[in-house]
Amino acid sequence: METVQHHFFTDMGVMVGRSMRHISRSLDTIVTVTIMPIAMMLLFVYVFGGAIRTGTDNYVNYLLPGILLMAIASGISYTAFRLFTDVQRGLFERFYTMPISRSALLWGHVITSLVSNAISVFVIILVALIMGFRSSAGVLPWLAVAGILALFTLALTWVAVIPGLSAKTIDGASAFSYPLIFLPFISSAFVPTASMPTVVRVFAENQPVTSIVEAIRALLSGQPVGHDIWIALAWCCGIMLVAGFFAMRAYKKRV
Repeated sequence: METVQHHFFTDMGVMVGRSMRHISRSLDTIVTVTIMPIAMMLLFVYVFGGAIRTGTDNYVNYLLPGILLMAIASGISYTAFRLFTDVQRGLFERFYTMPISRSALLWGHVITSLVSNAISVFVIILVALIMGFRSSAGVLPWLAVAGILALFTLALTWVAVIPGLSAKTIDGASAFSYPLIFLPFISSAFVPTASMPTVVRVFAENQPVTSIVEAIRALLSGQPVGHDIWIALAWCCGIMLVAGFFAMRAYKKRV
């Protein structure tokens, strides 16, 4: 058993290294995943920030959680793209003829998504600090934020695996991410939901992004989190379980 596990982790490490090298060589990936959310943050803080009423003097503090979720949603579209590319090139079949763990290739993509999105989140937080972001949170709240973001990334990554393995075209593999990227706009990520029309407000207050944003915002500001964190965790776990089930079904069709 230990030998099998060691073999799996070794193979997965090789696959993660392969995927990370592809990312480092793809400038458009870096620009889209990191630069675009930063540009969005600059635009909202320095252009729109003065006209938006959030009840706080530091709009970048209010905005940052939503920007982080947008960056992750943008990043996981490349997971679907990379999977689709591997499928089209016949790499799955080629690797299956080699003495490597069959699940290592899929998990390599999943772990790559976690690592690459973590790097994007770190860079965006650094830029936010330069822009004036400040947090009174201690180590444990920051760890909780990291955990929520990792869980959110995993949940969306398993969503991305489904079209990545089953889409017929490259556009179909990545198009699923567009609604996810824009979902924060219909949430409390940029403005309080109280300012929205009734129908929009009801949707905004009952979709996953709002609870996740509110939980992260409370943790970073040192405020009581309340029930938002449990709703956020429930959404992330629920999405991950459902998407994981269908992702594994799609994967088994390739095995």
